[in-house]
Formats: sequence, C-alpha cells, structure tokens
Amino acid sequence: MNRPTAVVTGASAGIGEATARRLAAEGFHVVLGARRLELIQSIAAEVDGTAIELDVTDAASVAALAEAVPEVRVLVNNAGGARGLSSVAEADEEQWRWMWETNVLGTLRVTKALLPKLIASGDGHVVTVTSIAAFEAYDNGSGYTSAKHAQSAVHRTLRGELLGEPVRVTEVLPGMVETDFSVNRFDGDAERAAAVYRGLTPLTADDVADTIAFAVTRPSHVNLDTIVLKPRAQASASRAHRA
Repeated sequence: MNRPTAVVTGASAGIGEATARRLAAEGFHVVLGARRLELIQSIAAEVDGTAIELDVTDAASVAALAEAVPEVRVLVNNAGGARGLSSVAEADEEQWRWMWETNVLGTLRVTKALLPKLIASGDGHVVTVTSIAAFEAYDNGSGYTSAKHAQSAVHRTLRGELLGEPVRVTEVLPGMVETDFSVNRFDGDAERAAAVYRGLTPLTADDVADTIAFAVTRPSHVNLDTIVLKPRAQASASRAHRA
C-alpha cells in the first residue's frame, strides 16, 4: 500500500528530526529537508524516507524540492530559529534579516511551492511550528518575536484562504524545548544555552513531535487550529518556576 507523503523542513535535528521519525512511525513516507544533507540522509535511511538538501532562504532550493516531490499530503514547516538576544536599541540588522528570511519568507516559500500538491492530495495538512513568541513579546527578543508574530500571521491568513479546499491548517506554538535552538541562538555558547533550561524540566523534541502527529492523524474533518504547549513549570515566555 502506498504511504502518504509528509514533508518536514529543518529535519536534520531537534523538533524536525523527531517529527520525521514520528510521522514515519505513523505510516508516512517522510521527505526530510534541511541544509545539512549528511545528517538527513542518515535519518532518512533509518526511517525509509527521502532526504533532499533544502535551504528555505533560497528560492531555487525550494523549487527543486517541489519538483522532486510528486505528491504531498502533509507539510510541516519547522525550519527557523533565533539569532541573538539583544534590545531594540542594540539590534543587529543582519540577525534580524536572517530570522525574518528563515522563519517568515522560508515558510511562505515552501508553503506556496507545495500548496498545489497539498490541495491535489484531497486531504492535505499544513503544520507550522511557530513559538509562544508568536503571541508574546519579551525584553531583548524583538527580532525573534517579531518574526514569529509575522510567521503566525501568514499561517493564520492561510487558514481563511483555504476554506473550501481539502486542506487543514495547524499552528503549533511550543514554549521551552531543549534542543540545539539556544546553542544556535547564542552562536555555539553551550553554557549560556544550558542556563536557559536550568532548574526546570523543559519539553523535548519528542513532546512536540507527538503533538504534531496527533494533529495530522485526526479525522479529516477535524482541524486543530492552534496548539500551545509549554512545560508545566513555564507560564509564559518570561515567567517560569525554577528549582
């Protein structure tokens, strides 16, 4: 029996890797897209999937992905991330540009490229992983929070524009998830990244992957519009209980 195809961006590590593995376990043929080709080739081999080198900031790379995938039932827009943690007064425009290019325009490019195939599947589903930063602003996070707010707005707009089409649209907004997210944000400073999660039990990539898998395996008429998940110890982007 043919397996439905799920495309996962940013699939080389963290939430993307965990989601690829979980969707494969749910019976999907998973297409893993990421810049780090060797990593996704290794994961694809383990889950009987397909690895395609993908840079969501490059229109030609996105077009090549769309050309290589004949049909798509599920798209998980996971590629993205943060750079730096500075105030507006000290904002680094290059960091802002990267965050907007990757989180916002990257999501736009991939969704736009695959949307005809998602519709043609007769039962498509677009899942976009944003963040609680998509509805909360916090000090020194304006570059990331503004990008995530914009990414969320694109996604929520799509929800209305696809009314009448056989495509569901789900936004997943995680709080603190211990992946390489903070290491990347702090330019490889592992000690600073570890401090983000110190004193509490954060979510894991598998926790988020479980949530995504739940959403895409509901009956076709059920659309989980917005799913916010945080560790028990976290109330908001800037408020958590630490032991």
